Amino acid sequence: MTAAPTQRQIYTPPAEGKVPPKQKVGRPADGEMTLHGLTLDLTGWWQIGWSHELAVGQVLAKRYFGRDLVVYRGTDGKVVVHDRYCQHLGASLAHGSCVTDEGIQCPFHGWVWGPDGKNVSIPYQDRPNKARGLNTWPVTEINDTIYIWNDPEGREPLWEVVEATTLAPHAAKFEYHPITADTGSYYPDLSVHPQMVIENAVDPHHFRFVHRTPISPVILEEEIGEWTWWARVGFGNRWSQRFAAGDIGAGEDHNTIEFLWNGMGISVSTESMADGIRIIAINTTPVDDQRSDMFATYWISKQEGDLEDGSYERRLNQAKIAMPDDVNIWNNQIFIDPPSLATSEGQGFRSMRRWTQRFYPENSQYTLRNGLRRAQ
Repeated sequence: MTAAPTQRQIYTPPAEGKVPPKQKVGRPADGEMTLHGLTLDLTGWWQIGWSHELAVGQVLAKRYFGRDLVVYRGTDGKVVVHDRYCQHLGASLAHGSCVTDEGIQCPFHGWVWGPDGKNVSIPYQDRPNKARGLNTWPVTEINDTIYIWNDPEGREPLWEVVEATTLAPHAAKFEYHPITADTGSYYPDLSVHPQMVIENAVDPHHFRFVHRTPISPVILEEEIGEWTWWARVGFGNRWSQRFAAGDIGAGEDHNTIEFLWNGMGISVSTESMADGIRIIAINTTPVDDQRSDMFATYWISKQEGDLEDGSYERRLNQAKIAMPDDVNIWNNQIFIDPPSLATSEGQGFRSMRRWTQRFYPENSQYTLRNGLRRAQ
């Protein structure tokens, strides 16, 4: 097998300009996926794996958004994701199939399905079957990561995935060690709703108790866009004192973290350390009713001689320390709506819950309370 390519793959909408609505194959009878009373059928880009896991010609079985999926990398290097089952007689395209120049070939009777989901050939017939097709998911590949687009209304992607290593100007000038099996952490089958994770963006006080910082950091700046939520957070007494005096230190990056949420499924934090930059992506993807997977990816800036002297490995291990503590909280947490908040927390949590409302389906059976749609 050939190693996965490093070029960026951008999703291109189909010529007809509309992504067909997904069939509810593999969904519960009522079509709902919920966790902690909140729907999991959310709009956005969602990680399903890393680029290095999928070589040219390789086929993987995945399950996300209540659907059994087949994921493969075509001979042109592009990643394709379909609903898993052949529309001939229902064989799994993720078990025993092979990738051809035309698409993916079913192991049962050899029917070939193209990257657009259309049947392109039947080996014992002189024409394809034009009546049936595979549901095909929009895919983009960036940040050494494979993402699929989910939208309950079948809309085309509404935004592009951000490039993690160029988000912060002070971090964009660095080179980073490549993403490998050692630079990612995978946490499967969790009881974690993306809503609970994204609320970390407005929760500086958890750092004292979960990550044991001496004092709570301060949120120096925030910018809230249509599909992104950005914040710059300062750590330590110096930033607390400056912030109290009205000084946010615009443009300064020492002892700061810049957080960016790109929808509800993708977060990127850029941390300025004494020994360089580390960038961490934490992504939560719904699997099916009551379950999600979490992925963490770590970029460490290159320093001269850091492989030989062991400092790269030390910095990578340090970057990984915090995530298990967060997961332990989220995976054993329930969702309370409305929550009981301290005075300093109220504005942030209410703003976040109003903002995330846009990623929930408009036509589902929800009540609007405290800015959040909840499943009945």
